[in-house]
Amino acid sequence: MESNAYSQSLVFSKLRSIEASPIFQGVVIAIIVLSALTIGAKTYDLPPIFEKSLTFFDNAITVFFLLEILFRFSACPVKRRFFLDGWNIFDTLVVIGSLVPLDNSEAILLGRLLRIFRVLRLVSVVPELRFLINSLLKAIPRMGYIALLMFIIFYIYAAMGSMLFANVDEFLWGDLSIAMLTLFRVATFEDWTDIMYQTMEFYPLSWIYYLTVVAPAKPDTTSFV
Repeated sequence: MESNAYSQSLVFSKLRSIEASPIFQGVVIAIIVLSALTIGAKTYDLPPIFEKSLTFFDNAITVFFLLEILFRFSACPVKRRFFLDGWNIFDTLVVIGSLVPLDNSEAILLGRLLRIFRVLRLVSVVPELRFLINSLLKAIPRMGYIALLMFIIFYIYAAMGSMLFANVDEFLWGDLSIAMLTLFRVATFEDWTDIMYQTMEFYPLSWIYYLTVVAPAKPDTTSFV
C-alpha cells in the first residue's frame, strides 16, 4: 500500500513538473496564438485549399486543447480541487465549447463564436495576465461606486440639458434618456463643438455647461511627456 501510494505520488509529481515546465507552457501559448491566427484567417475569402487547411488546423487545435485539459486534470492529485480553481473551470468550458460540431448548419455560428473564446485561454495560461485580471475583479466593487457617481452626475446634467435645450434641438435634448446619450457623445469628444455652437445661438453662455462636462473627461496627457 505504501509503495503504491509512493509510486502514485511520484507520478503526480512528474506530471505536475511537466505541466509547469516552460516548454509545456510555451507549446500551449503557441497553439493558442495559432488558434487566434486561424480564427482571423477564416474571416477572409480564401481559396478552397486554404479553407480545407484551416479546417484541418482547427480540428487539430481542438484535439490538442482536449488532450491538454485532460492532462492537466490527470496531473491534479485531488480531482475535486481541479474544479475549485475558476481558471480551470473557464478552460474546461472553452474546450467543451470548441467540441461543438461545425457540420450542422444550425450550430455553425455557435461553434465559431465559442471557438473565438479559445483566444481568451491566453489569459489563463500566462500568470501575469491572470494576476491582472484577478486584480481588476477585486477592484470591481470600488469601480461600481465610481460608475454610480458618474451616473448621478450624468443624470443631473442630462436633466439640466433637457430642460434648457429641448426647445433648441428636440432630437438631441428631447427627453432625459436622449439627453444622456447626447452627453455621452459630448464626453467622448464626438463633434461635441457642433452641439455646443448650436445651443450657443440661443444661449450664448451655454458653453459653460459643455466645458464643465468636457473638462473632467479630458485625459491628462502631461504624464506622457
